[in-house]
Amino acid sequence: MLYIDREELESLSSRIFEALGLLPEDARASAEVLVAADAKGIRSHGTARLKRYADGLRAGIIKARAQPLVLQETPISLALDAQGGVGLSIGRNTMEKVISKAAETGVGVSSIRNSNHFGIAGYYAEMAARRDMIGIAMTNTAALGVPTNAREAAFGTNPIAFAAPSLDGKIFCLDMSTTAVTRGKIEVYEREGKPLPPGWAVGTDGLVSTDPVSLLEDMLHLRGGGLLPLGGDGEGGHKGYGLGVMVDILCAVASGGTFGRAVRDSEITSALVCHFFLAIRLDLFRPAEDFKKDMSRMLADLNSLRPAEGAERVYYAGQREKEVEEESRRRGIALEEGVWETLCTLAEDLGLSVKEKPRGP
Repeated sequence: MLYIDREELESLSSRIFEALGLLPEDARASAEVLVAADAKGIRSHGTARLKRYADGLRAGIIKARAQPLVLQETPISLALDAQGGVGLSIGRNTMEKVISKAAETGVGVSSIRNSNHFGIAGYYAEMAARRDMIGIAMTNTAALGVPTNAREAAFGTNPIAFAAPSLDGKIFCLDMSTTAVTRGKIEVYEREGKPLPPGWAVGTDGLVSTDPVSLLEDMLHLRGGGLLPLGGDGEGGHKGYGLGVMVDILCAVASGGTFGRAVRDSEITSALVCHFFLAIRLDLFRPAEDFKKDMSRMLADLNSLRPAEGAERVYYAGQREKEVEEESRRRGIALEEGVWETLCTLAEDLGLSVKEKPRGP
């Protein structure tokens, strides 16, 4: 692992995005979302994905300067067609609009079609939480999740993020896929040459698979198999399956976008995905400070629980990531050396200068 200053990584990523055709403000927004994932230790959704964006932008699959089309708008709602644009900047810009609507009316909501991958859903939910709001963000994805009793994918990893603030800047942030894991997690195991734990995925025969290489190939070429829903392959898997379909409804059916098996990735195409954002002002229910005081009590109570044998602590959702982010601020963001080399190659191909290699452990 290498350690790099957050601002340096954001600057490099932003320059790469701008060299690929994004407007400067969109390049900065996109870089900040990706780097936020690395800073929180969510390597599956960080700058390791920048090459995939670059390939899509170069091929014209992702539109660098697409301007979202407003399909319908009210004081509290916004329906958009992203027209194949960059999901990172479109997601951030849209959540800002949703938050502005909530600031005026109490609630803001948006459903977006024809977008691209938007990074970690929790980033957008936390945007609202930092403004004394409850934030919710969702996205559908390429069909990678295998429904209960099936052997082929029919819904995406379809993550759900929910964030609520407490005192002292602490935020409860649940950011979860509705499949057992994301494809990004499978890619991490492939890069590290490790077998998958049983219960994460099934092969083309519908039986448990532990081989990340064949699984990724089969998913890419639509041969069957895929990720199991949250809850696994036995009783309980129907819960993740149902939640995944719920995300499809709010993101895609609501906006008139693509859902289910029609959302596909391949070597020459990019899945046009759909997003959903919601912000609710805390003072719709009670004074914001009172809400946050009780949230602090709740989080402290969760932390005070006696840990199970062999465990060190009991965490609340988002706490580990926040602590990793604070460590990243002190030490620098931990980045795999291979990811850094890929970023350098990409930058050099675009004629950009790169600072010296970051320090090791």
